[in-house]
Amino acid sequence: MSDSLTLRCAIIGVVGRTNVGKSSLVNLLVGEKVSIVSPVVQTTRNTIRGILTQPRGQLVFVDTPGLHKAESRLGTLMNRMARQAAANVDALLVVFDGSTAPEMEDDGWMRRVLFAEQPCIFFINKSDCAPSYADAYQARWEAIQKEKEKTREVHCWCGSAETGAGIADLTEALFALATPTEALLYPEDVVSDFPRRLAIADVIREKLFSKLFEELPHEVGVRVDEIEEAGATWKVSATVLVNRASQKGIVLGLKGRTLRAVKRQAEPEISAMFDVMATLELWVKVEPNWTKNIWHLRQMGYMGEI
Repeated sequence: MSDSLTLRCAIIGVVGRTNVGKSSLVNLLVGEKVSIVSPVVQTTRNTIRGILTQPRGQLVFVDTPGLHKAESRLGTLMNRMARQAAANVDALLVVFDGSTAPEMEDDGWMRRVLFAEQPCIFFINKSDCAPSYADAYQARWEAIQKEKEKTREVHCWCGSAETGAGIADLTEALFALATPTEALLYPEDVVSDFPRRLAIADVIREKLFSKLFEELPHEVGVRVDEIEEAGATWKVSATVLVNRASQKGIVLGLKGRTLRAVKRQAEPEISAMFDVMATLELWVKVEPNWTKNIWHLRQMGYMGEI
């Protein structure tokens, strides 16, 4: 690690509308998987910290749920977490989807940035896709400044979280926003401070999403009930919550095949994540309107840490 006088650290809020690639970008910046990734919108439901440590300092990325039109208590909480995370960071990294035209939520983040106190960077992700709408985002930003009769210089970078294009330049720009400090914010070997129960639940949920895709992703919740530790061997018991009895059969699959496939996929990833031998016991429970139940939401970490 460099001399403490040369260290630079910052907490970066990674924000934007849902499904623009924020989690993929954070994973790439950190160099390890700290956020689950799925083509299903609203995959990220908690604010997750990914930590990049280099000899020059440390960047702590707060990966937030994407803003969307809330249709449940869970959706409202996700939007609230995103806004709160954006208000309590040293700098903002606003991510846009360069493969699609600007939407209402993109416009909203630009307006928020215009009056924000923190330094900010725009990153237009998926810029390698055709057609590219990078110019449309630049034009929208110019139009908002003109409308509000206020100008603010915000550097905009284009790249791809899938190919890695532009990531090195983005990292340089983010470290340039960081402030000198005498000590790191986290130990050098830590890549995330996300509670392990929530991290395990997210891995299980990601595997469920990969199997169910658009059938009922927003109807599914995962709660880790117990972690039995015996040295380097963990036995994890978790419950998959669904809203209706008909959904239980979808999660289980024919003769339980879907749930067994989720278990097979999740176990090695959880084992590697915590450097243990993890085995899973998964149960499916029908809990009507769990997305509106404060107790269940708190257990799953959507209303503060459990």
